[in-house]
Amino acid sequence: MGGERVGHGRGAPVRTVACAVGGVVLLAGCASMPDSGDLRGVESTPRKDPQVRVFAMPPSEDATPPQIVQGFLEALTSDDPDYRTARQYLTPKAAKSWRPELSTTVLSEGPGAYADSPVREDADSLTYTLTGTKVATVDAQQSYAPATGSYDKPVRLTKDPKNDQWRIDAVPQGVVMGKSDFQRNYMSVNKYYFASNTEGADAGALPSAVADPVYVRSHVDPTTQMVRSLLAGPTAWLDPVVRSSFPAGTELRKGTGSLTVDDRGRLSVPLNGGVAEAGAEQCEEMAAQLLFTLRNLSPVVEEVELRAGGEQLCALAQDEAETVAVRSTLDRPEHLYFVDEEQRLVRIAADSSDMEPEPVPGALGEGGRTLRSVAVARDERTAAGVSADGTSLYVSALVASGSLGEPVLRSRGKREQDRLSAPSWDAQGDLWVADRDPGNPRLYLLVGGAEEPLPVRTPGLDGRVQAVRVAADGVRIALVVEEDDRRSLMIGRIERSGPGGGTDGRPAVTVRELRSATPELEQVTAMSWTGESRLVVVGREQGGVEQMKYVEVDGSIPDVPPPAALTGVKDVTAAADEQTPLVAYSVDGIVRLPSGAQWQKVTEGTAPVYPG
Repeated sequence: MGGERVGHGRGAPVRTVACAVGGVVLLAGCASMPDSGDLRGVESTPRKDPQVRVFAMPPSEDATPPQIVQGFLEALTSDDPDYRTARQYLTPKAAKSWRPELSTTVLSEGPGAYADSPVREDADSLTYTLTGTKVATVDAQQSYAPATGSYDKPVRLTKDPKNDQWRIDAVPQGVVMGKSDFQRNYMSVNKYYFASNTEGADAGALPSAVADPVYVRSHVDPTTQMVRSLLAGPTAWLDPVVRSSFPAGTELRKGTGSLTVDDRGRLSVPLNGGVAEAGAEQCEEMAAQLLFTLRNLSPVVEEVELRAGGEQLCALAQDEAETVAVRSTLDRPEHLYFVDEEQRLVRIAADSSDMEPEPVPGALGEGGRTLRSVAVARDERTAAGVSADGTSLYVSALVASGSLGEPVLRSRGKREQDRLSAPSWDAQGDLWVADRDPGNPRLYLLVGGAEEPLPVRTPGLDGRVQAVRVAADGVRIALVVEEDDRRSLMIGRIERSGPGGGTDGRPAVTVRELRSATPELEQVTAMSWTGESRLVVVGREQGGVEQMKYVEVDGSIPDVPPPAALTGVKDVTAAADEQTPLVAYSVDGIVRLPSGAQWQKVTEGTAPVYPG
């Protein structure tokens, strides 16, 4: 492009930074922008200070085309709730048709802008091209997805003959910004729905809450944003396996502005008339969805009141929400399990400093069958173990009189690494395992851990499943998939049909819409769920060294420090309750990472697992 370059990254500071301190607004000042030549980037506003607010400046009367383009790009990164300042850089027609809420495109650096031809003094129109390298996109449902490739979008400017002022009259829909500005402007928040995939669940059991992560603007009334997002329904990827207790069409009452938490931590949510007929149980479920969704925002919401038609429908406090639905982060495991040097299943108390393991009650702890990997049901009453050579899968009750019996599944893989993976239990008490036999690679489900193995359908899956971990909510599954020389972490959605849904009259189980959670990692060697929409992963980038990191199910990186470095990690396990120490099997044996501490040696052994 031979024309003028407006800038790459963030240009001259055509904005005001305001910092609220004790109710006083402090202005950090602003500077003028050059009207030609390269524009220097400015240092990003600090991400960590939640009080920092950034406001863009409107265009000056004599703003040049480069100033208009750069000013518009700067305005996209401001904390202006409705992008009113950004619209001042557009013609009235363009301002009316532009929809910033449709998408957010995240670039590795701030967008560059190049004039497609030299700027002539007598010109009345001009086109710039915005360029960059894509990192991610956030769609209209606020759902994040990693992205790659180049960004290349035109922006057209025209000069108003009445006042000789330049404005943008054609602009890409959505907004675009660099990664650092995105991290300052947006935050990931989980909204909550209930698992609808409850085939086989106990009658009368509480519904399981499922986290649906979305990105919202962190300085633009996130409480109201999240309420509106929750009412709009789950993201498209999760929608087939969850339900909302809010009736279809439920919205905030017309005319509702910002929702405000009172000094007692109570939030009143006025809804339209569609919810007026909801019964007490349904209303409490709606309130629980709101409380789970808002629990990590500020100010803290201690109680939610739902209103319709000017009257209260119900009210629910945070401590009451846990009696309405099950959240996996409340399940603290009693024990950590692993395979000892005699290749038996043993355990230690999860929250104890006592490092002396004891064999589990039952056949798997007696040493009659040597094991290489294990999984313990979430109620800690049943366990599964894969034989030391990887050919056989056994299931046994964790009781003193428990017998082992015959294997429930066998692999015909010729090499040990081509046989059964470590198993995983879901929230419904069903057992998952992968057979890595190159001649017949399959993912299997054993209902109740006892019925005949059911092949799981995996449409669109390329490669062999090497590792399996099912989320505590029972509707999401993490798979390490090997294809050629690459091992990737993929997240899939579990869909179950009723009896007779399969070709043999049995239920059909399908893992759909697998998506990468770690596109930057070339070799994933270990992973485990931790929290409700987060995993801990061990792997390396191309040409890089092994690292341990946290990732979100949507492929984004959480704004939390990674675990302390650890050498030679072969297995890792974490609990849904994030206060439970992270545990790994490394060259030093079994080690754990208590909160705020360094890795500590636990004992010798392999294959550590928490229940699940």
